[in-house]
Amino acid sequence: MSFKPISDIGEFGLIERISSIVAPTCETKPRLLEGIGDDCAVYELSSSTVQVATTDLLLEQVHFDLLTTPLQHLGSKAISVNVSDICAMNAKPSYALVSIALPSKASVEFVETVYRGMSETATRYNTALAGGDTSASSGGVVISVMVAGEAEKERITYRKGAEPGDLICVTGTLGGAAAGLKVLMREKNIMLEHIKHGEKYDKDVMSNLEEYNDAIRQQLLPSARIDIVEFFHRHDITPTSMIDISDGLASDLAHICKRSGVGAHIEEGRIPILSQARHIADEFQDDAVNYALSGGEDYELLFTLKEEHFSAIASHPDITVIGKITPAEKGLLLSDIYGMNIDLKTIGGFNHFRKKAQG
Repeated sequence: MSFKPISDIGEFGLIERISSIVAPTCETKPRLLEGIGDDCAVYELSSSTVQVATTDLLLEQVHFDLLTTPLQHLGSKAISVNVSDICAMNAKPSYALVSIALPSKASVEFVETVYRGMSETATRYNTALAGGDTSASSGGVVISVMVAGEAEKERITYRKGAEPGDLICVTGTLGGAAAGLKVLMREKNIMLEHIKHGEKYDKDVMSNLEEYNDAIRQQLLPSARIDIVEFFHRHDITPTSMIDISDGLASDLAHICKRSGVGAHIEEGRIPILSQARHIADEFQDDAVNYALSGGEDYELLFTLKEEHFSAIASHPDITVIGKITPAEKGLLLSDIYGMNIDLKTIGGFNHFRKKAQG
């Protein structure tokens, strides 16, 4: 019997197969309104209220590197990336469960520092750290966080729901996280080269990087956009669809379009790029637009809105309209600054099990 490598189908192909296997378990729960396929599972608590729940893993050497990640930042990010999923449902977080696996050499002070970062950030989001689990790890550090939240049933926003003519909007600036990671990996490699050759080096890899602070902060200390959710609620705005940008603008827009059965057309010139990301891209002879399209980990919100509701967001300084939803047959297109149309499906985003090209 031959076995198919996961890399042959990729992360999202694997999720589809898992979803088909577990589907019968969901069918037994009529109050489960949404299972696999969105940022959160959605469970009906009452005729007017739903609970949303999400979970995320952070693995050493996959999601973070302890040479470049301050421990308090790591704890903060572990909470923020999960709360970001809650925000993507137009909901607010309530409580979190945190599980952590640690090598035997880890110190008590190590764990305390990570949890201080979690606690401070959870407090900022008005989220209780209500329990979890601890375990030994034979490898690196593993952090698993589950966050649950609530929303009014009529306000809940899914990835599905976008329709042709809807405006495509993003919050904040994009590309910073990918740019910051580029800088951090360069500094790490310089450090390792010094070690390899027995040369002196600055043990604080974060020193002398002030000119890159904004980008590095977006990589190490992302903020969930709970302020945007609060803005939506204050102004009675309910997007037609929404997702947080964790895998890159191109990939996450494709998720909305697939679930909604629509196409999309965005304009390169309208994508809000972090200015520091542009400078970093120039240093690395990269294109900052690619950082935004496929870099991921910006944790901004990507949402769609009826055109007649534009006035409700027009004055917000941190929301940008970048395009429109189109019929499915139009595909997913990006108009570059030269007027050429590029198929966004050829760009993609972060994928844990992507098959590497040969050569």
